[in-house]
Amino acid sequence: MSSALSNHAAARADRPLWRWRPGAAVALVPAAAVLLAFWLLPLAHLVLLGGESRGEAGSGYWQVLSSGQYLSSLAQTSVLAATVTLAALLVGSISGVFLARQRFFGRSALVALLTFPLAFPGVVVGFLVILLAGRQGVFAALGMGLVGERWVFAYSLAGLFLGYLYFSIPRVILTVMAASESLDASLEEAARSLGASHWRVTWDVIVPGLMPALVSCGAICFATSMGAFGTAFTLGTQLNVTPVAIYNVFTNYANFSVAAALSVILGALTWAVLLVVRKWVRKAGGLL
Repeated sequence: MSSALSNHAAARADRPLWRWRPGAAVALVPAAAVLLAFWLLPLAHLVLLGGESRGEAGSGYWQVLSSGQYLSSLAQTSVLAATVTLAALLVGSISGVFLARQRFFGRSALVALLTFPLAFPGVVVGFLVILLAGRQGVFAALGMGLVGERWVFAYSLAGLFLGYLYFSIPRVILTVMAASESLDASLEEAARSLGASHWRVTWDVIVPGLMPALVSCGAICFATSMGAFGTAFTLGTQLNVTPVAIYNVFTNYANFSVAAALSVILGALTWAVLLVVRKWVRKAGGLL
């Protein structure tokens, strides 16, 4: 009896969880139609538009790849996104682990307050940065009172960095809190029973357990910072970041070919980072 049950269980384990049925494919038709009409067709047109030539300047891709200004914009945008991602992971992971493991009065209100910036669009986030570090902001008044000089950095990369942190840190906190609650507490207890210190347990148990979630969340923060426009546009159109460059080329110069090429290159760069991170998370998940 037991052997028959074992054989039956083994047969069910080897059986695929989901089997393709031609009739079930009808359920994919609406999603496929939306994907084709609103994503694949415009994307294909965007890719082709970037290859169009404008006089003797060459195609849009050539104008972007041969221009120091556009390459500098892409590099600056990538460095800014990477810096924002690292800072958000550092601050958000520490806060997320603490909030997931501690219970105290006002914890729910604190979590709601820390994640509230997710409700703001980029324009509002930029306005908050101006109120903090603009010409009439808090830091400007503080600088005038202390040294007689206004401290203004809202319209620079420092202000944009601060604005991107507004909507990056809440994402990390929520992700880390969910991942912390799913960690196996027995591993930490075993490490402590073997004499491991608090920092040793953190680096050898907690950090590896959170690493897939941190990497995935970091990829999302990086992609969001690469393509964010509302905050950068609010703080000033002179910032040398690619989303603003695309807007200027498209709106002020009507150079559709270069704008399309910049969009495709920015999307391809971000997609490549996400692809590498996804493969790394899958590999790490198999090793953990």
